[in-house]
Amino acid sequence: MRWMANDTPPVVPPVAARRPHRVTHHGITITDDYAWLRDPGYPEVSDPAVLAHLEAENGWFEACMAPHQPRIDALFTEMRARIKEADRSVPQKDGDYLYWIEFEEGAEYKKWWRRPLGAPDDGSADQLILDEVALAAGKDYFRLGALSVSKDGRLLAFAIDDNGSERFTARIKDLATGELLPDIIPGTLSALVWVAGDRGLVYSLANEQWRTDNARLHWLGEPVEQDVELYHEDDEGFRVGAGLSANEEWLVISTSDHETSEVRLVPAADPLAPPLLVKPRQAGVEYDVDLRGDTLFVHANDTHENFRLATAPLSAPGEWTTLIDGSDDFYLTGFELFKDFYVVEGRRNGLDQILLRWYNDPARTEPIVFPEASYDAGLGDNPEWDTQVLRLGYESMVSPATVYDYHVAERRLEVRKVQEIPSGYDASRYVTERLEIPARDGTPIPVSIVARRDRPAGGPLHLYGYGAYGIAIAPGFSTTRLSLVDRGFAYAIAHIRGGDDLGRAWYKAGKLERRTNTFTDFVDVARGLVELGYTAPGRISISGGSAGGELMGAVINSDPALWGAVVAHVPFVDVLNTMLDASLPLTPGEWPEWGNPIEDRAAFELIRSYSPYDQVRAQAYPPLLVTAGLNDPRVTYWEPAKWVARLRALKTDSNVLLLKTNMGAGHGGKSGRFESLRETAEEFAFILWQLGVDG
Repeated sequence: MRWMANDTPPVVPPVAARRPHRVTHHGITITDDYAWLRDPGYPEVSDPAVLAHLEAENGWFEACMAPHQPRIDALFTEMRARIKEADRSVPQKDGDYLYWIEFEEGAEYKKWWRRPLGAPDDGSADQLILDEVALAAGKDYFRLGALSVSKDGRLLAFAIDDNGSERFTARIKDLATGELLPDIIPGTLSALVWVAGDRGLVYSLANEQWRTDNARLHWLGEPVEQDVELYHEDDEGFRVGAGLSANEEWLVISTSDHETSEVRLVPAADPLAPPLLVKPRQAGVEYDVDLRGDTLFVHANDTHENFRLATAPLSAPGEWTTLIDGSDDFYLTGFELFKDFYVVEGRRNGLDQILLRWYNDPARTEPIVFPEASYDAGLGDNPEWDTQVLRLGYESMVSPATVYDYHVAERRLEVRKVQEIPSGYDASRYVTERLEIPARDGTPIPVSIVARRDRPAGGPLHLYGYGAYGIAIAPGFSTTRLSLVDRGFAYAIAHIRGGDDLGRAWYKAGKLERRTNTFTDFVDVARGLVELGYTAPGRISISGGSAGGELMGAVINSDPALWGAVVAHVPFVDVLNTMLDASLPLTPGEWPEWGNPIEDRAAFELIRSYSPYDQVRAQAYPPLLVTAGLNDPRVTYWEPAKWVARLRALKTDSNVLLLKTNMGAGHGGKSGRFESLRETAEEFAFILWQLGVDG
């Protein structure tokens, strides 16, 4: 049981029982003494021994952090003071209404509003269409998933998760009366797409393994048991999703894994019509599509790993003609169609690019130019097909988030909103840099850094990394980060291989048989920053979550003395056992990312060689804070729990090792804009404590 304030706190960390468990693959036997921490009834976790151990770990966490509660409170207070509590988004036109969201003073959750076009902006015509505050009342966890207004503006479909399991319940609200319709769709994990003149809703259910292998149609007012399956995916590694084309004339049903995709088109007005297959799946080929009239636009990596943009006639959707060639220099990440022009997004040298192009003048290309040398920029919410104004988002490591409207005809950026920091922020006090540090194989690794201009050389430094799934970590702005930077830290992001920061080749160079590049890149960046005088060994704190938590586990095994404090959020550390278990939610879809150790002995041996849990050994480890979520379907709670148990048994040091499990949350930790700040405050207090930083 978790100890309370009037209880005697634990004086020693909990020690998990060792219950030998053996499995053999490819003639190799693996012993796992902590396999029992996986409740056999998962996703229900009710085993008394498992729960008692997790609660004991939480008690140890609370006991160790209790003396630092004043600092946690101070950090939380300053982080909260940087957030404008009563805030609203810039209204956006969609059909006959302007839509926006608002936070009220002190509220953890948003309210969704709209008003008719042309109505006075005095509040008299404002309509509250969804109140997250009311929906979250009395719940320990709340998350709004999909939200979609019908084309006629009369109905609102939305989905909520109230335990962190990422299985959402969809409801429909009549916006004229405020009443909820009787239609209830439990277990969704998808967008909610209006079709057939707003009479039908397309969605996907999560199956028992938390995989969306279907696209289903619900007719309003009909029993959910009678919903029609429009498409079913038989490959257990693929996931299904649906959406509308930009002109809203077509339902687009996509299925994909991490390296292969396939798309079908169905008339949105007639969702039961036979689907049109754009092009049969081909291993390693990813593509997505949109339509303008009878012309298909296809974003595909079939001719170049950095993707091309092609077109095809609707009558022959698989016959693709190149519109924009793939390029080593420009990574074409996506596109968006509008009535008179289209927008191409991508990255050049790791920096975001937004380019406008015209249907009637293929040679005409207009880039949107931004003022800084390093930044994060992209299209925002642009729901209107016929528009001459684009909503954009922009930020950098020193520039707060800015909402722009780009006036196409005038080629003009208009500032609509700049993130306000009520407690004050002076960008001139900070400096950001973008370095390249050579990895051990000579590859230059980009690093983005922000620090105070008056920071002395050699002080503490926090290094963040992810490096997986082709996800780039943008050099964006963070108000919470200032709580380290203002205490003398430099904050660095290592753009390591495994992400797609520099294109698809960068991603491929950190996956499968080249996975260990991700880990060695991170270590080499840290050593390079030491050599450049930014910090010193033992003065570096590091953090990462999920696959970034795997990174944390790998680098503390390989280079434990380099780090002064480590925070691993919901870390994917039991890689081998998870990839050997095809019944787990993510496993089959993850094999293209990590390899299939069930079928492939080489993949088995490689994963075993770096899997953080399997590579824990008797050595000194740095101070470590680990988090988990009991209801997490992505990184199951027992991965961090087992890892911490093995570390406690084998590590030879006396450094602090803490595990905090959110007993009512999932992969993202606590919900709510302020509750999540408390966890960041705990993380930063731990780092400051371990690095001996005052203030």
